[in-house]
Amino acid sequence: MKTKLSKKFWVALTLFSLVGQIAWVIENMYLNVFIYDMFRASAGDISTMVAASAISATLTTVFIGALSDRVGKRKLFICGGYILWGISILGFALVRADILSPLVADGVSVAALGITLVIILDCVMTFFGSSANDAAFNAWLTDSTDDTNRGSAEGINSMMPLVAILVVFGGFMFIPKENNPAYWPTVFTIIGLSVLAIGIIGIFVIKDPELKPSETGYLRNIVHGFLPSTIKQNISLYIYLVCFIVFNISIQIFMPYLILYYEKSLGMADYVFIMAPAIVIASVVTAFWGKIYDKKGYKFSYAISFAWLCSGYVVLYLFKNTALVFIGSLLMMSGYLASMAVFGAKVRDLTPKGKAGMFQGVRIFSQVLVPGVIGPKIGSWILRNADMIENADGTKSFIPNQNIFLGALVAAVVAMVVMVLCKKPINKEKEI
Repeated sequence: MKTKLSKKFWVALTLFSLVGQIAWVIENMYLNVFIYDMFRASAGDISTMVAASAISATLTTVFIGALSDRVGKRKLFICGGYILWGISILGFALVRADILSPLVADGVSVAALGITLVIILDCVMTFFGSSANDAAFNAWLTDSTDDTNRGSAEGINSMMPLVAILVVFGGFMFIPKENNPAYWPTVFTIIGLSVLAIGIIGIFVIKDPELKPSETGYLRNIVHGFLPSTIKQNISLYIYLVCFIVFNISIQIFMPYLILYYEKSLGMADYVFIMAPAIVIASVVTAFWGKIYDKKGYKFSYAISFAWLCSGYVVLYLFKNTALVFIGSLLMMSGYLASMAVFGAKVRDLTPKGKAGMFQGVRIFSQVLVPGVIGPKIGSWILRNADMIENADGTKSFIPNQNIFLGALVAAVVAMVVMVLCKKPINKEKEI
């Protein structure tokens, strides 16, 4: 019998998942474009920023997730975290050449200072965002669902990254970007205030699950998910997490450079109009796919979503025609988000009850840290000999090429090989 979830739960899930993902779109995709446009960042600079953010996200999730278990509260960390998260995003509106120029010492370029400040502020923003979203909100979602409805909830949660991209692209497409110094301050101000407002709204709509404070010490909670004894007791969970790592490496090879590829390599000034239908369709597919997971299980749902992802990579690598790029992007996005829903639901199913906060650090280690360090480095290496263009100010910028999708495909195939190799011990425990 499927456990029915309240309307208040669905409202809280939708609002906090959507706005959180909108903030992550700014962090994961728009900051790359921001430092590329404003400070002529290289692929190496972008890779460094992504890696630093991944490390910050992981450490934050480990410490705050364990703390939320120790306190026995999720709502406090979610709402307070979102409010501070919004304030930190507002800080990016001040990282501008006109403000930085008077602060630059002799021998230091404005671009170098700007890139450094963006990376530092990105880590600060990630601390608040990961406290609120990665640690507390994800633990709340695990606590508030069970194995009869988790796929449906995870389907909604996993579709939000694409919906967030659509909201951000669609919302800001009407603000002129070229030769408009107010563009980036406007973007950061709107997003920052939105995240802050949702934190306040959460005080009234989020219901804390019935959760007893953990009886073990805080330091023990921090290391719990990484102890050999914990791994031994939850071997299936960790096998899936290993596969999750390789899957996310595949995503991170191309994702930091995706917008730049559309805009600079393909010359799609109107890529928002082209991508919007793909995003809408992929979002619907993802929400539907969570229900398929509840009915058919992991093995069936992941095999199909993985096939979509790889097919999308192949099309994007081989073709640059607008219609085919749309098809490839649709397959890639659907496969990516549907697979995330499947992995997310499976990991939540295997997370020990009452210890969701402790295990968020392990999850983020698999989803963000290792992939966020390795994936962009691979992408940067692939683009080491990419074509360069000269900007109006005499500086040069790299042009991402289709090879990032070939690299992502290779990593995805490796993920499937890892899954096949691990299939036997998983089946022994009848987890699939």
